Amino acid sequence: MNTPKQVALITGASAGIGATYADRLARRGYALVLVARDTARLEALAARLRETFDATIEIAPADLTKEEDLARIEQRLQSGDVTLLVNNAGMSLKGSVLENGPDALARIIALNVTAPTRLAAAAAKSFVQRGSGAIINLSSVLALAPEMFEGVYSGTKAYLLNLSQAMAAQLGPRGVHVQAVLPGATRTEIWEKAGRDVSEFPPGFLMEVDAMVDAALVGFDRRETVTIPPLPDEGQFLAMQQARLAMAPNLSRSEVPARYRS
Repeated sequence: MNTPKQVALITGASAGIGATYADRLARRGYALVLVARDTARLEALAARLRETFDATIEIAPADLTKEEDLARIEQRLQSGDVTLLVNNAGMSLKGSVLENGPDALARIIALNVTAPTRLAAAAAKSFVQRGSGAIINLSSVLALAPEMFEGVYSGTKAYLLNLSQAMAAQLGPRGVHVQAVLPGATRTEIWEKAGRDVSEFPPGFLMEVDAMVDAALVGFDRRETVTIPPLPDEGQFLAMQQARLAMAPNLSRSEVPARYRS
């Protein structure tokens, strides 16, 4: 009896982190559904992966900030053959909330929050029915360090971390693995689009995208819920998690504590 082929749907697949996930998953034998706005880049990537790995590739050009495109990718996830969602598509802002208007703010929230939430929900419903599947959400280390960058981008990434941890707790017992990946600064086009010059970064600050994705996949294979590729000491994150969980019994109480009594 033949084992059904694993199928990964990757958003933001035309370049950078998404394209690297496509390469690594094709190497592992996955069939791929590649989602991005740039059709020409998707076609070029698909051609290379077919030639190199004899991979089965479907391209699905889409702008995930547009309702009709997002709905179409939701429907693709619900078709029943996808076994892995890589929620990678995202953007940053040029400047802070002081330099951006309503349209820019609405767009980053649509791409970084609304789209991955809806796609994760669509995938989760399909995976729970099957009793298996996995979701990888690309967050950022800025979810843990909001003071280091403008707060809208880091806020969207903190949301994805929160969503991932909640989904992991809820869906893990039902056969669905959820992983949040928190890259540090990684050499991708996001910096140029945000108006940043990567040559200004100090030595040792910027990770190459191949190394980042390979590390993230090690975490995925280990079934980690949160993977932080640049963090040398996992104990630091685990200690933070333990401190956070230790607060849980005291986060909702009927009486105001003494420190807030006048």
